[in-house]
Amino acid sequence: MESLSDTKWDVVISGTGLQQSLLALALSRSGKHILHVDPSDYYGGPEAALSLQEADEWAERHSSVDGDGAFAGAQVTRADDGLSFPRAYSLALAPQLIHARSELLSQLVSSKAFRQIEFLAVGSFFIYQPPSDSAAPATLSRIPSTREDVFANRTIPARSKRALMKFLKFVLEFDSEAHAEIWKPKAKDELASFLESEFRLDRDLQSYVVTLTLSLDGKISVEDGLNAINRHLTSMGVFGTGFAAVYPKWGGLSEIAQVGCRAAAVGGAVYILGAGISAVQTVPAADDASEDELLIKLTNDVEVKSKTLVQESTAADGPVTLSRLVAVVQSSMHDMFEATVEGAPTPCVAVVAFPPGSLKGSDGTTSDHPVYASVHSSDTGECPSGQSIVYLNTVSSPASGELLESALSSFLQSLASDQEPPKTLYRLRYEQRGGSGALSVDGRIGSFGLQPQSLAFGDSRLAGVRQAWDMVVGGDGAVDEMYMQFEDREGADDEDDAFGA
Repeated sequence: MESLSDTKWDVVISGTGLQQSLLALALSRSGKHILHVDPSDYYGGPEAALSLQEADEWAERHSSVDGDGAFAGAQVTRADDGLSFPRAYSLALAPQLIHARSELLSQLVSSKAFRQIEFLAVGSFFIYQPPSDSAAPATLSRIPSTREDVFANRTIPARSKRALMKFLKFVLEFDSEAHAEIWKPKAKDELASFLESEFRLDRDLQSYVVTLTLSLDGKISVEDGLNAINRHLTSMGVFGTGFAAVYPKWGGLSEIAQVGCRAAAVGGAVYILGAGISAVQTVPAADDASEDELLIKLTNDVEVKSKTLVQESTAADGPVTLSRLVAVVQSSMHDMFEATVEGAPTPCVAVVAFPPGSLKGSDGTTSDHPVYASVHSSDTGECPSGQSIVYLNTVSSPASGELLESALSSFLQSLASDQEPPKTLYRLRYEQRGGSGALSVDGRIGSFGLQPQSLAFGDSRLAGVRQAWDMVVGGDGAVDEMYMQFEDREGADDEDDAFGA
């Protein structure tokens, strides 16, 4: 068997984040020599899912507020008791729901990778409504997102229902010529003002619609908003009644990343965790007939030669930084995970939106941006039975950390009514910088930008994966049709045994 240094690698992939792992999946049947490394000792990169011990260690490494890369300002607090053993938890660093109409799911199906992933239903979307006075309780209102939901809702006045129905019908055909004439002249306007002027939706209904877009700043444009709502509505019922999106069990996107790496390992790729890249230089080929090569030095002092290198950039080039709070809560929160349609699966994820202005800090500062809480039951495999995980996110600001704490406290209080709210057992707070997720190419080196900040997976990230694949395979027309199009392997059920995690 050749050593790492003796092998002529077609590509070295650095990092096991989602895009690098999807690239590994795409190359898994190509016959290429692939070396896949990661400086961490776990898979997933910025999409990793961590045990409590791993989360504690991760927070120490990313505690600086001035650190490079995606994460900064991490800190952990925990209760004195109530937590289970560390590996009973799988905390996702960047959880995202995946709409049923996502191209990502189509590629997982065509590559047969979906067989190794258990997808769970994402259930209801709620809006937090603060108390109108000191004596009134805060409430969570479920957002109607189908015709049946609207008809069944008893809190929306009949006139408002008609306006909302008119909008939902419009969105389903918004790209038709007749409807495009209405919205395209206002494509860059804010969606909320368009909803008011064209459909006479009141402020509450505007909040419902904007929440379904999962807009981080609440100021999504008409064009982007209509696309997002259309994706949500057309995804409803694709994989089953009563839900429009799914979430991979055991840690979200981290699970997809591991499946991609597993497929590449079955195809012959070599994996090394705990080793990153310390230096890269171009060296002349051994003979004049060959192209120059990359000499890549790993952090374990091994040097390898490769035709190409695909890595992740640490430069934050996106417009948004998120403040995140991951909370383990001592409650099963049954009411959050009820199926609302007969025959629908029990959802494992619910989304709660706190509209701008609905939260206040200790100094009276109100929230300028929405705060979103993605609530996960223990059925996700991310925490023990009887507990839940709440992932809270908002646009970073000087007050965002306190507003996330306020959102968590308000949410738990709304569940408890006049009882003692559930206890928070563990908190992980951090900032996450964003990027475009696009691939930049410099000669034989491709670099993925930091992942875009969003609460739902955006298929724009897949374009960079395809571009990296083209770079590695060299545009060979004979294999071009193989991209993410695989037949089942013989003995596919045994693939897990071939993956050395």
